[in-house]
Amino acid sequence: MISPEASIHPLAAVAPDADVGPRTRIWQFCVVLPGAVIGDDCNICAHCMIEGGALVGNRVTVKCGIYLCDMVVVEDDVHLGPGVAFTNDLRPRSRQRHGQFTGTLLQQGCSVGSNCTILPVTIGRSAMVGAGSVVTKDVPDFALVAGNPARFRAWVCRCGEKLMLDGGGQARCTCGRQFEKSGTSTLQEIPT
Repeated sequence: MISPEASIHPLAAVAPDADVGPRTRIWQFCVVLPGAVIGDDCNICAHCMIEGGALVGNRVTVKCGIYLCDMVVVEDDVHLGPGVAFTNDLRPRSRQRHGQFTGTLLQQGCSVGSNCTILPVTIGRSAMVGAGSVVTKDVPDFALVAGNPARFRAWVCRCGEKLMLDGGGQARCTCGRQFEKSGTSTLQEIPT
């Protein structure tokens, strides 16, 4: 159901049985297919397509030129920069459907820079992907990755600032949040 509080540009094509939440804005030249789910307070910029099997949470920003294919799940508070490309088929062939598609999960608060290519992976909570990166493996919570293929570069806070770990594997961000490294590739926020 499309919320009466949603704002849909007259040049957008949104299927009547798509689920669009209140205060969500869908701009011109967007296509939202039947069965797509878009949460509350989202901003879907121009020239985007959202397939019927895609799920978009609340307060998500989808910048221009993004195609969210089936099995892409975007949790709350995610930012997708312009031109991010997703795939759900690791063995594509023209006019051949083998039916073996894989999903992508973007967890709460993560950010993906412009012109990234995202294969079927999980991008962790509050993680950041640098512009132009090609993500071929899962990204841990609070990790900053960049490059082709994307590799770990640093740890980041929920606010986006880089974290400097001390000798004991702990960090305190300028915003006041505290973190602790657990194992070789996991960072956890310490509740305050």
